[in-house]
Amino acid sequence: MTTFRISEAAALLGVSSDTVRRWVDAGRLSAERDEHGHRRIRGADLAAFARAQVGESGDGGRSSARNRFRGIVTEVLRDAVMAQVEIAAGPFRVVSLMSRQAADELGLEAGVVAVAVIKSTNVVVEIPGHERVAGQV
Repeated sequence: MTTFRISEAAALLGVSSDTVRRWVDAGRLSAERDEHGHRRIRGADLAAFARAQVGESGDGGRSSARNRFRGIVTEVLRDAVMAQVEIAAGPFRVVSLMSRQAADELGLEAGVVAVAVIKSTNVVVEIPGHERVAGQV
């Protein structure tokens, strides 16, 4: 059975360890003590909790895209035709290439909160220490 330390769960959820401890103390997330007295969270419990925290589209709208990363724009590089937009979404870096016109119309610049919506037909899933497994969505 896979279990996670509080700090590992926090990193996976994109929150602080203190936040995870508060969730455990409040009974929102279950944890058990190991033989050393440290709290451990079962992988299945963490997955269920994470799933419950995720909204369908994040903004009340309807969309077939399920991969949404809310973050802050950290950089926008523009040329005459295109723009490269970088978003920091928790521990993740998302980079988008779009027309300069689209970036200008959205008012994208460093410091703006934005949501990267990703629709993909091929997703690579990696498990640290194992070889790659590609899956169609």
